[in-house]
Amino acid sequence: MQTALVWHELYMWHSTGNHAGLFAPGLQIQPGLHFENPQSKRRLKNLLDISGITEQLLPIKPRPATDEQLLRVHGADYLQYLQGLSDRQGGDAGDNTPFGSGSFEIARLAAGGVIEAVKQVLRGDARNAYALVRPPGHHAEADRGRGFCLLANAALAAHEALAVHGLERIAVVDWDVHHGNGTQSIFWDDPRVLTISLHQDGNYPQDSGKVEEQGAGAGLGFNINIPLPPGSGEGAYLHAFDEIVLPALAAHRPQLILVPCGFDAGAHDPLGRMLLHSEAYRKLTARLMLAAQRLCDGRLVLCHEGGYEANSVPYFGLAVIETLSGLQSGIADPHLSAMRALPGQELAEHQRQWIAQLKASLHSPLLEQPERYS
Repeated sequence: MQTALVWHELYMWHSTGNHAGLFAPGLQIQPGLHFENPQSKRRLKNLLDISGITEQLLPIKPRPATDEQLLRVHGADYLQYLQGLSDRQGGDAGDNTPFGSGSFEIARLAAGGVIEAVKQVLRGDARNAYALVRPPGHHAEADRGRGFCLLANAALAAHEALAVHGLERIAVVDWDVHHGNGTQSIFWDDPRVLTISLHQDGNYPQDSGKVEEQGAGAGLGFNINIPLPPGSGEGAYLHAFDEIVLPALAAHRPQLILVPCGFDAGAHDPLGRMLLHSEAYRKLTARLMLAAQRLCDGRLVLCHEGGYEANSVPYFGLAVIETLSGLQSGIADPHLSAMRALPGQELAEHQRQWIAQLKASLHSPLLEQPERYS
């Protein structure tokens, strides 16, 4: 079976306006580019095309998410609000989430693309999948957009897998540099979906992502936050995976693993202060593939999230998709040697202690009594 790829040109037509970074232009702020603009995503698709990888992947034609699918997560009033603004000149979905005319329809197509990728993988048409979608989704909450995200792409796909495909256990592993607050809130009290977020401590949203946030009710212990200190590189991320992520996955025994795949933990990203490079993303992907093979017959779906440094993100994405597919393009990452040479790539003692303290603070049945879940 092949690796599948979700793509549609309309994803690149989602408009965030002429903001200067995060700020609306005015007499004191010169118009510029919003951080969440098409360039890093388009350049990734272009690199896949010229490498010859695209033609060896299984193409998935996305379909817009239906009202029924959206209403499993989002409130009707919020969806009507988005539709109304989209029908006019756009507006703001919430905290730092501007969008233009037609963007709600594009967001439906992005969410529907992730849902379709899950469908293809679950029915065995594809071995795994990468959904190169836009706008992103992991910050979107039930009744508001946040952090450039209108609709909760991964959470919507997880709900579809539960409701339509009969799954009982799913895991979401989010390695975007920002906390996956939307996914956390949507599954806060639901033990069927294990949500794990590795992110830079205190980045965005600044009021969420602490280790103490572990779910509630039946879902207590099934929400795991791993806030890593700024300056974490390959060593810290892999150690956190080995100490916390992989044991929790093994205990939960998911039937599907979803990955909100942000590349903003890259060393040059303007919205993060981490040090990852393409080989680190390759290793993280390989670890999840091995876990998925052992736990859920390889069922693994990645959906594109952040990543705002347009020159390096395409090489991160190429490394991930090469790993998923087993294909080799022969293209070398021109950024790799310099990023690998940055001080801080190796696991530091303070990072080891930090991760040990995080693990000790997690009151999850998955980690406290893993034998019950294995």
